[in-house]
Parts: sequence; C-alpha cells; structure tokens
Amino acid sequence: MTPTFSPFVTRMKAEALPDIFIDTFAFYYDQLVTGQTGFIHEDEIEPVADLPDAETFSQRLQQIGKVALRKTAVIKLNGGLGTSMGLEKAKSLLPVKDDLTFLDIIARQAQLANVPLILMNSFSTEDDSLNLLKKYADLNNAVPTSFLQHKEPKIRQDNFAPVTWPENPELGWCPPGHGDIYTALVTSGTLQALLEKGYEYAFVSNADNLGAVISLEILGYFVDNEVPFMMEVADRTEMDKKGGHLAQRPDGQLILRESAQCPPEDTAAFQNIHRHKYFNTNNLWFHLPTLYQQMQAYNNRLGLPMIRNSKTVDPRDPNSTPVYQLETAMGSAIAVFKGAQAIRVPRSRFAPVKTSNDLLAVRSDAYTLTDDFRIVLSDERTMKQFNVNLDGRFYKYVSDLEARFPQGVPSLVQNSRLEINGDFRFGKDVVCVGDVYLRNKTDAQIEIPDGTILAGELNYPA
Repeated sequence: MTPTFSPFVTRMKAEALPDIFIDTFAFYYDQLVTGQTGFIHEDEIEPVADLPDAETFSQRLQQIGKVALRKTAVIKLNGGLGTSMGLEKAKSLLPVKDDLTFLDIIARQAQLANVPLILMNSFSTEDDSLNLLKKYADLNNAVPTSFLQHKEPKIRQDNFAPVTWPENPELGWCPPGHGDIYTALVTSGTLQALLEKGYEYAFVSNADNLGAVISLEILGYFVDNEVPFMMEVADRTEMDKKGGHLAQRPDGQLILRESAQCPPEDTAAFQNIHRHKYFNTNNLWFHLPTLYQQMQAYNNRLGLPMIRNSKTVDPRDPNSTPVYQLETAMGSAIAVFKGAQAIRVPRSRFAPVKTSNDLLAVRSDAYTLTDDFRIVLSDERTMKQFNVNLDGRFYKYVSDLEARFPQGVPSLVQNSRLEINGDFRFGKDVVCVGDVYLRNKTDAQIEIPDGTILAGELNYPA
C-alpha cells in the first residue's frame, strides 16, 4: 500500500465501508499509481473460434437442469438509476410491458421457477426496489432479498489523491463496477447464507436484460459438466463492435476484454467482429462452493483485471477536475477460474433496454409478454430485421418519449425500421409498415393523426 492511500482509508472508514472492500480498492489503487493501465494488448490474446451452442442442447440436459433448479438462485444487478434516460429512480421500476415494470416481470419469473430472487442494489435503488417487491409476498425468500454494491472514492489524475467537490460531495464517489459483486456477496453475508441453505448455483444477469431468464438446458449443461464459472455469449454484429468481447490467452484460458482495456492502437482489431466473434451478454453462472473456496484462498480478492476509466468529477461539466474511476467487470472473472467456460446463446437471451429506442420497441406490439413472463418477438412479426432510431433532441428521456406518445406507442409488428428526425406527437392506433422515415423540417411539433398508417419516407412539410 502506498503512503498516499491513507486519505482513502480515512474517507472510506467514515462511510462504514468494510475492510475487505477497502483492501480490494487498495489492490487496484496500487496498480494505478505504479503506472498500470489495465490494457490487454491484441498480441497477448487469441480469438475464440467455436463454442458449445445452447441451441443444440439436449432434452437430457433440460432434465438435469430441472433437478438442479431447487439448488439455484437468481441474482439481478439492479444498481442503475437510468440517468441516461432522464430517470431519478431505479431503472427496473420503469413500466415496460402491459403496465408491468422490469422488476415485476423479474419477480414473476422467479415465482414461476420457485427460485430465490436476490437484487444487488446500489444505495440509490435499495429502498424503492424492495418496496415494490413487497407485493410479491410468496417469492421464495429463503435468503436475503438484496445486498448492496459498495462505493469508492474517485481519484484525482494529477496527484492520485481522493477528489473533493464541495458543490456536490456525492460526486466524489462512484460505483466500482459490477465486478464488485464477488466482494459484496462476501461482505454482505449473502454468499454464506446461500451455501448454508444448500444453494450451489447462481444465475446472474442485468435487471434491464429482459431476455435473461432461467434456462433449464443451460443450467443442465453447467451442472452436467461441473463448470465453476460460465459466461453466455452471443454472435457479435456491427451493432456490438464497441462492446466487450471474448478472447483467450495462449494457454487457452478464456478472458473478457472490455473497450476500456483496449489500447488505442488495437481499436481496429477490437472492433473486428470477424476476428472476435462473440460478445458477453453479462448472463453468468456461478458454482457457489467454488466461488467461496476461491475467495477464501485469495483473501476475499479475486484479482480481476483493472479497468481505468478517465472522467471528470462532474460528468456534466467537462471542465471539472479530471479523475480516474477504477472498475472491474463481473464477466472478467472468467479469467480467474480454471476450467471456466463460455457458451453461445441465441440473441433472444440478450434484450437489454438501454435507450428510449429500446423502450419504444419493447413497449410496442413487436414484442409479446408470454405466459411464463418472457419478452419475445411477436409471432405476428414477419420481418426479423428491426431497428428503431429516435431523434435524441426530442425522445432521449422517458418523460419526453411519453409526452410524444400519449395514446400509446404505434404498432411496429409490421415495421422493419423506424427512424424519426424532428419533433412529432403521435395519436392513437398509428401503424408503421416496412421502413418508415419521418422527418420534420420545421421548428414546430407535427401531429400524426389517430389511425394513420405510416410507410416509406415522409417529409414535413412535403
């Protein structure tokens, strides 16, 4: 530990952060001040050619998964506030389909499977999320319903001291990335509680990924092959080229490389979807006894690769103090478990809602909520290609989106592409067919009347 770390200890202890987490943060701080960048260079890794394909898994694996379900828990990463969409509460509380929120749908999935549902919350999402879950009194609650992600100080880039920001002291803190799940499972007692109750497996995913549901075939594969840690990956497309990808070291050990871990000179190789074919869905499977043993063996520190993010202390003020935020990625644990695996899954298991574009699509009739509470493309859809691109000036925030679709979203079941440029307000029962390009060239809002059928390129004024 470097001498300059003591101010961090003082600050973190004042916030009652546990010693295990302070020690973990010190581990990454030492890497930062000794000049490590966290970069993974292209010449240090190799692409992954082929993987087991979940779409070919057998009925036998489904039966194995069915038996293992009683020893399985579901953990959802639920720390996000949805600030990029203009929200000030947990994104999982946003209504998404049939007046149900993400969290309603997740809770009902857990009820059907009769598995414990555990949320990894942030300080900002804990109370609201637990209040919503109170209406699901029959959830399997054999273990605590939630545990908290830690927080850490932001680090000044000029002198590696903890930053201060009197205008808003909370901006001096940041989350440590979802790789904190392993530390938080220990410090909260949740890992120990799961093991004491006889749980051996955990399925972990993001709360905003509506495709991430328990799959008996995948659970069966995980159990049958005695895998310690497993990542679900999907085929990378041009749309995914800036996100983290799967790779392997020369000895065959799988690793995850995030964009912040790619040196600038390797950007072209990083974004080459034919070379690096698979991206991490952040749907992960843990063998809980192995995780416990690994944490015990390494003093509760997995040693995940560091991600060094350069920011400003106030993200909305580019002239505020430059800082580093040290993060780790949950999926990067694939590099530290001997025998860890990845499997290819269909794109349907990765359906995140990150933007208003995604939200409009999933709220439309292009997607259906099934009886077992999965969000899937509607059976009526004949067009697989589907893209929504809304003008960020008018539709970026949820409140703006809802103000412009007050009668509900248009029918998109026959739509292949919806691109809106400019300010429009939609009436009810609007239908989009094929490729639709709406362009408002005026400064005034244009009304789309009730029952309008939109197709092709439409410019206003004509």
